[in-house]
Amino acid sequence: MELNHSFTVKQPIAETWQILTDLERIAPCLPGAQLEEVHGDVYKGGVKIKVGPITAQFKGEAQFAERNDADFKAVLKASGRDTGGKGNASATITAQLTPVDASSTTCNLVTDLSITGKVAQFGRGALADVSEKLLAQFSDNLNELIKTQGAAPAPAPAATAAATSSAPSGEPQIRKIEGPAAEPLDLGNVAGGAVMKRVLPLLAGLAAVLLFVRRIFRRKKS
Repeated sequence: MELNHSFTVKQPIAETWQILTDLERIAPCLPGAQLEEVHGDVYKGGVKIKVGPITAQFKGEAQFAERNDADFKAVLKASGRDTGGKGNASATITAQLTPVDASSTTCNLVTDLSITGKVAQFGRGALADVSEKLLAQFSDNLNELIKTQGAAPAPAPAATAAATSSAPSGEPQIRKIEGPAAEPLDLGNVAGGAVMKRVLPLLAGLAAVLLFVRRIFRRKKS
C-alpha cells in the first residue's frame, strides 16, 4: 500500500533537513510515540493507540537506509509489532525536501506500507485518512518545537553509565532515552467516522462477549 503526504516546516531547507534527520529530537512530535533506546544507528521505541476503552501498544524500530545530505533526500526503514500479537507493520518511507521560499520548506513523503492482522481491516481509505491527520498534528508539533526551542541541533547526550549499556568490542552501544511516558493516541478523536465505523462493530462484539462471560460467571457463583 502506497501513501503520499506532504507538510510544511517554517524553516529554510538546510535547517529543516537538520531537524528532520534528528530522530531523537522529533520523535515526541508524533502523537502517541516514544523513543526508548538507540542501538548504534537503530532507533527503538513504541506507539500507544487507544480506540474507545481499548488500548494497544506497538513496539518498533527505525533506521536510515539512505541519507543524501546534498539532495535533501532520505529513506527510512521502519517496522513494528503489536505487543498483543494482533498484527505487524513495516514501512519504507522516502522523504524529499523542496524549498517553498527562503524561510519555509515542503517535505514530501512516500510511504510503502505493509500491514497484517486486525489493523489491516481498516483498509487503505481509513489508513490514508488517519495518517493524513496524524501528519498534520506532527507538523503542528514540530513547528511549535522549532518556535520554542529554535532550529539549532539539540546538545549531544552525555554518555553516562546510567544511560549507556556496555557492549562487546565492535558492537554498537545501547543508549537509553529517559523521558515521560507518551499519552496514547486516541484514534477516535483523530480519525472520527473513518475508523469508528469499522471499530464500532468490533467494540459491540467485544461488549457482547464480555457480557456473556459475566453472565456465565454469575451463574457459577449462584
